[in-house]
Amino acid sequence: MKSELEPMDIQTIADKVVERLKPFLSQKADRQEDIIFDVSGLCEYLHVSPKWIHERTHLKEIPYHKLSNKQLRFRKKEIDKWFDSMKISTINPLPSELRLLKRA
Repeated sequence: MKSELEPMDIQTIADKVVERLKPFLSQKADRQEDIIFDVSGLCEYLHVSPKWIHERTHLKEIPYHKLSNKQLRFRKKEIDKWFDSMKISTINPLPSELRLLKRA
């Protein structure tokens, strides 16, 4: 009887575990994208006030859905896309390596 696993055996076990977990991991990612916020949920997600949300919807600056009873709903994937479209590029990005200077 072996007391230690060979590297090949470990890799085979890891591959099997990943294979069996893939359906669960992809379902979780799909559920994250399928979130629908109300105004208070969106405020919490974006860290803004309800007044700010209502101003953006009144000006039609933010994607939203209006239910028959005049309640607003926001789909997370649409909000993320809108948010990404507002990105402002940097003019002078920092170099990949920053040098630390010693003080004399």
